[in-house]
Amino acid sequence: MRFETGVDIDASPERVWRVLTDVTRWPEFTPTMTAVEHLDDGPLSLGVRVRIKQPGLPPMVWQVTELTDGRSFAWQAAGGGVTTLATHVLTPRDGGVSVLLGIDQSGPLAPLMSLLIGGRTRRYVRTEAESLKRRCESGS
Repeated sequence: MRFETGVDIDASPERVWRVLTDVTRWPEFTPTMTAVEHLDDGPLSLGVRVRIKQPGLPPMVWQVTELTDGRSFAWQAAGGGVTTLATHVLTPRDGGVSVLLGIDQSGPLAPLMSLLIGGRTRRYVRTEAESLKRRCESGS
């Protein structure tokens, strides 16, 4: 399964990056996150692991696999025969930034998981993009 969604945010790229990478605060503004916990010290950086609990899903440990400061990061989680890669990409534009969020699932059970929870995954990613937009544009 591969899914991407984008949103234009009327806020500075620096603000959007700051909100996006302050992952432990995601549960404050998006209903798709119940808890986000850093498992390593320091800010979001290459190799950092984060445990995420989402409604209706088992907790998963995500590890940052790519990071370009101020522009993008990707992290990966594996379990139950599925590897999930989530991407977060910022592209500056006049008056703000465009954000592209993506999910790519692979592995022997990925087709089955896509059938079982693909709709929820797509809803969650869309909700996360819209929640990020609201948070960044609200100034809070």
